[in-house]
Amino acid sequence: MRKILAVAGGAVLLGLLSIRPYNKRKKQLRSLFKQKYIAHRGLFKEPDVPENSLAAFEEAVRQGYPIELDVQLSRDGKLVVFHDDTLKRMCRVRGKVRNKSLRELKSLSLAGTNEKIPEFKEVLEIVKGQVPLMVEVKPEGRFIQTVEKTMKYLGKYQGRYCIESFQPLVLLWLKRHHPEVLRGQLSTDYRKDGDRHNRIIQFILSNMMCNFFTRPDFISYNHLYSNRPAFRICTKLYKSVNAAWTIKSEKQLKEAGKDFEFFIFDGFIPA
Repeated sequence: MRKILAVAGGAVLLGLLSIRPYNKRKKQLRSLFKQKYIAHRGLFKEPDVPENSLAAFEEAVRQGYPIELDVQLSRDGKLVVFHDDTLKRMCRVRGKVRNKSLRELKSLSLAGTNEKIPEFKEVLEIVKGQVPLMVEVKPEGRFIQTVEKTMKYLGKYQGRYCIESFQPLVLLWLKRHHPEVLRGQLSTDYRKDGDRHNRIIQFILSNMMCNFFTRPDFISYNHLYSNRPAFRICTKLYKSVNAAWTIKSEKQLKEAGKDFEFFIFDGFIPA
């Protein structure tokens, strides 16, 4: 019995250590996001101002909101701002972003408007450090090359930012090559979200069990699943800085206020 209890206790201890984030830069994060509401994919308004468009980013800057946006690579290695893996929802054509050249991507319209898929450098030229950026490196495709190219642009950028990703290896790369950059672990309940990974990978990612070697500065979690034990441990035991995604109403905002410090929103303007 003692051996069983010892093994069980050891497993619990290892589990607790595996999800421990890095908590030494809280002041930097809170200074970065003094405005605690962050515009998801810019301040977009359907159908006229599509998500992740230059117009959406211009509007967020105009109203003073920090911006969350998504970056990934085109087939020819250009860094573009686009959320989905495929072009179907936003551009109404078949194919994946990573299988199209920049020229092909630029020929498409976002949600039937005159807005085009922007390059990351175009967004930086518009924002010009006026509001902070939360840059999500997409986990699909060549994610290491994506974060490398992202840092080439941000290394010259005269503005404040942090980087987040669902892919722990992106955070590990940042920890090794750019430890000064604030990094965040994105997560959710992968099983309930219908993720296609096997159950073991789903369990590891849902419970952020790579935190012990990626050492994220903050947690960005799906607010719908904030009752998961791993998230509760990070916030209650380790006192991690956390952001809720994606808040879509005042009701959700009020509810998430119990567990989260920052709020990534879209579809409404927080009161």
